[in-house]
Amino acid sequence: MQLYQGQQHVNRKLPRQQGGDFRKKILFAVVALGAILLSALFIYIFYLSITLPKVDRLADYKPPIVTQVFGDNGILVGEFFLERRKVIEVNKLPRRLIQAFVAAEDSNFYQHKGLDYLGILRAMVKNIVHLRKKEGASTITQQVAKSMLLTPEKKFSRKLKEAILATKMEKKLSKDEILYIYLNQIYMGAGSYGVQLAAETYFAKNVEQLNLAEMAMLAGLPKAPNSYSPIKNMAKAKERQHYVLERMVKEGYITQAEADHAKSTPIIISSMKKVNNDQSAYFLEHIRIQLEEKYGEEMLYKQGLKIYTTMNAEMQKGAYDAVVNGLKALDKRQGFRGPIKYLKESEVDAFCKKTEDGIDIASLKQGGSYQGVVTAVDPAHGDVTIRVGDRLGTLHKKDMAWAGKLLLQNSFGKIPDKVKGLSLGCVVEVQVMTPDSEKKGAVFVLDQTPEAQAALFAMDPRTGGVKAMVGGYDFKKSQFNRATQAKRNPGSAFKPIIYGAAIESGMTAASIIEDSPVEYDSGMSKLWKPKNYDNIYRGNVTMREALTNSINSVSIKILEKIGASTAVEFAKKLGIASPLDPNLALALGASSVTPQELTAAYGVYASGGYRVTPYFITKVTDRDGKVLEEIPTPTLTPFSNNTTAVRITITGDNEVPGKTAPASPEVSAPAGTAAPSPLPPPVQAVSPEVAYVITNLMQSVVNSGTGQRAKAVGRPVAGKTGTTNESKDAWFVGFIPQLVAGVWVGFDQERSLGPGGSGGQAAAPIWTEFMQRSVAGMPAQNFTPPPDIVFAHINPKTGRLAREGSEGSLQECFIRGTEPK
Repeated sequence: MQLYQGQQHVNRKLPRQQGGDFRKKILFAVVALGAILLSALFIYIFYLSITLPKVDRLADYKPPIVTQVFGDNGILVGEFFLERRKVIEVNKLPRRLIQAFVAAEDSNFYQHKGLDYLGILRAMVKNIVHLRKKEGASTITQQVAKSMLLTPEKKFSRKLKEAILATKMEKKLSKDEILYIYLNQIYMGAGSYGVQLAAETYFAKNVEQLNLAEMAMLAGLPKAPNSYSPIKNMAKAKERQHYVLERMVKEGYITQAEADHAKSTPIIISSMKKVNNDQSAYFLEHIRIQLEEKYGEEMLYKQGLKIYTTMNAEMQKGAYDAVVNGLKALDKRQGFRGPIKYLKESEVDAFCKKTEDGIDIASLKQGGSYQGVVTAVDPAHGDVTIRVGDRLGTLHKKDMAWAGKLLLQNSFGKIPDKVKGLSLGCVVEVQVMTPDSEKKGAVFVLDQTPEAQAALFAMDPRTGGVKAMVGGYDFKKSQFNRATQAKRNPGSAFKPIIYGAAIESGMTAASIIEDSPVEYDSGMSKLWKPKNYDNIYRGNVTMREALTNSINSVSIKILEKIGASTAVEFAKKLGIASPLDPNLALALGASSVTPQELTAAYGVYASGGYRVTPYFITKVTDRDGKVLEEIPTPTLTPFSNNTTAVRITITGDNEVPGKTAPASPEVSAPAGTAAPSPLPPPVQAVSPEVAYVITNLMQSVVNSGTGQRAKAVGRPVAGKTGTTNESKDAWFVGFIPQLVAGVWVGFDQERSLGPGGSGGQAAAPIWTEFMQRSVAGMPAQNFTPPPDIVFAHINPKTGRLAREGSEGSLQECFIRGTEPK
């Protein structure tokens, strides 16, 4: 019995011993697993530490900075960048600006070694209490590590990498060095990176000019640049500013009185004048392609190159404005096409919100065009209320008079077909005449985006330097550069080339040709029967009268006389590289050329017979000022001994076929600079006498012919209009001694420009507006005849000599030896 009880006692203890052993095993397993995980974590951290980017390179921090483009007079005309920033040294930053950022973003910045453990604990508690991410704990050092050395992926591994790098950075860099990187690197909204550019963008100031209120507002931006933007939402920006100021008080950087004063300080939003890339977009894109091919993307967009160009800023602005104004005038002559779209009442707010998101300025830009929604109409007075984003303005009856009589429908829904009008909810384009104030009170003009396109190309005929170029109405909508890429029929604008070939072949301005109907066998079933533009035939006319009035039949007969192949070869000498069909239709400009080609060809006449190569870039330097390339400016300087020879002051030994003028001795590049880039020297393409005669003939086109609109320039001008069949293309190309410019107008998909679509009506006004603005302040010059030009009085009906003063006689110019005897 006792033995049994003892066994029973032993048996009762056995389960307890087994349970204890099991718990030990579990505990051992947990400890072992923890050790494995911890070891794995240490191994992973070690692996990361040796594979992460080196922080040493931050010691020589050179952030991506803007590549700047300058015009011919040193004015900034454009920028290339991935991140728009200006770098500023820490010692130039106001101490309070630094304190504002530290107080707002990392109050323990000067105490921690890269990680703020108290901040991490505080953030964890707040996030747990609110059951969402209420507060972050990234230090300024971590933010620098993230932006400079890591990708923006949202993973635990990235946070771990960030922590490792932050710790390493604190060992390698001083606090000021970290702040220098942070304050120049950080995104501040409105397309600006770094505090200097932010100060310019929001307050039109340099950082050292900021007051405490402005500093606190900037320091509030990094948390959410768009949400706290004072341009987008001043109320939220002020709320964030107050938070920053109170943090500065808490950290002992300022007193409460100073914070209260800053809170009550008015904030005036104003931006330093930015480069208007829109007006120079096609020029800039043209050189961007060249530069990217030569230097690569990294260097162009991040290394702060300085690009010096031939562009004249005032001429470029004049070219852009002239093209826009000319196309709008042409478009309005065709009438109002109606609203862009119709919105339901429920769709208006969403549409306007999207519009407002695209407006990054406090008030609408005067002269700017926007899409607006009709929100109210006043049929009695003919006025309309327009909403652009969150801004309201008025469209008065007189400011939409060009559209004709419009039905104003005081309800939502589409206007009946074949009726022109506006209804509630319809979207129209408006131009700002008077900007809004606090999002109210704007005054608009009814606008309309032209469907036609235009191109303008202008250069100095003496050097080839391109002064202005516009390749279309809106670069954002179409990057196709019509000035350099669009090959279109030039129509009668090609006639000066035909006439030049004729003069060189021995004909004269007084040669008589019969203006009469012509017809030719086209080789097809129909005869080719070209007609004069005005369908009038004048009988015998001189070459001058024929060009002045752009008589088609005479141009064809001239080409028939000299031979189409002769004209083609002459065109090549002027620089026309596009294929030309050697047939009689060439006399009417039936072979396509680009505006650049035709303008440069006219430039040969303007320069006295010299063909120069159009070029855009004069010099490129790196961020430290080292010259990477430089192009000496070619110039034409007459010799002093009364001959027609021309001295070419350009270096280089390029051989170009043709008759070249003697070059001046080579000039070596200054020490420490790159060698000059090769530029073909000017070539004597035609004689100065031929160039002068054609120029003189084209002066008649302007003075009394189809190009009379160009007389408004108010100085000696030579030029020629061009209009193709059914007015599909309109041209005007003309020049003064210092500047040659060409304008083309037409549709990308060829169709008639309609009424008012001739060269004299559609292209010449654009050319004239551009030239009027371009010559302001430029001395007026005459076209000087070379010594081998003689003048004689002739009878224009016979082309023979006439007594001076005899009725109907006129003075004509001749190359010496070709005048009538």
